[in-house]
Amino acid sequence: MTPLLALFDVDGTLFLTDDPLAGLALNETLADRYGVELPDDAVGRVDHQGQTSLRIARLVLAAAGVEEPDDLGGWCRAFAERYLELLADADTSTWRAAPEAEAALERLAAADVRVALLTGNPEPIARARMERLGLARLFPAGQGAFGCEAESREELIALARHRAGDWPASLTVEVGDTPCDASSSQAAGIRSIIVGEEGLTVDVIQQLLSSA
Repeated sequence: MTPLLALFDVDGTLFLTDDPLAGLALNETLADRYGVELPDDAVGRVDHQGQTSLRIARLVLAAAGVEEPDDLGGWCRAFAERYLELLADADTSTWRAAPEAEAALERLAAADVRVALLTGNPEPIARARMERLGLARLFPAGQGAFGCEAESREELIALARHRAGDWPASLTVEVGDTPCDASSSQAAGIRSIIVGEEGLTVDVIQQLLSSA
């Protein structure tokens, strides 16, 4: 019998700390590539919750008067590189994973559930965060889908399923924290579970397993 594939969002689901480095890197690289002046809170002024990096960049640029930006993929790679440069010198000792995330993910592994990241973050950013939070070992390389690879989350879900060996939609679940996570899962034909303020918990995993 084919087991479940569980796709995990990062921000608000596994990673619960506000990270201003991402906004700083995004603003710097958009300004450099597209010659725009952006407010410090440019991301906060657009509909960014649950969106991919490519989509957020498009919205921020549109607000700055750039309607048809070229080479957003190239920008996204530069964004990830700049973030890693900033992260190298940053104190992340106050970063907080969801308190039960590690135990919950290990319970999934014991139940033979396949897991992967499904996030609007670029892959280098997502994996760097998982590394610093001590969760990287639980998410295999070459799996999941990330915010530089497609603009819509529905496309990311399809890509993650393909990378898992064309996993059946009926046996795929996304775990996230925003209405966008839920609506994109529905549009992609998979189930979703939305976490609360404490992010991923063992109770969420029990819910996931009982729905299999």
